[in-house]
Amino acid sequence: MAVEVVVLAPVLFMFALLVVAGGRYVSVEGDIEAAARDAARAASFEDSRAAAAQAAYDTYQASRDASLGDADCTFAYDDSDYGPDGTLYVTLRCKVPYDDLGLIGLGGTVTVDADSQVRLDPYRRFE
Repeated sequence: MAVEVVVLAPVLFMFALLVVAGGRYVSVEGDIEAAARDAARAASFEDSRAAAAQAAYDTYQASRDASLGDADCTFAYDDSDYGPDGTLYVTLRCKVPYDDLGLIGLGGTVTVDADSQVRLDPYRRFE
């Protein structure tokens, strides 16, 4: 029985760390998707193209500071279809480090992509 515990304890510990790593990935993926969604939504409330782009970037920065601190993200905003019944697009691509979970060999980074699009109100006036 003691031999079984000695053999199985490290395996169970590594399995627990693997579960933590998976949970961290899912959590970060949700944070990145929420940042893209919030940035696109904030831009859709503005009446001008410049204000929409600034609102999207400001919202992305606030989300980055709040929950994406150690991720290396690129932000892309597309307002080529800006206007009544148009669509705004926000794309985030983040490289998230796994360094804090290096005990089980998961060092390095993982890339997470998130896209969000928001339809603009067809009955609102845009500048």
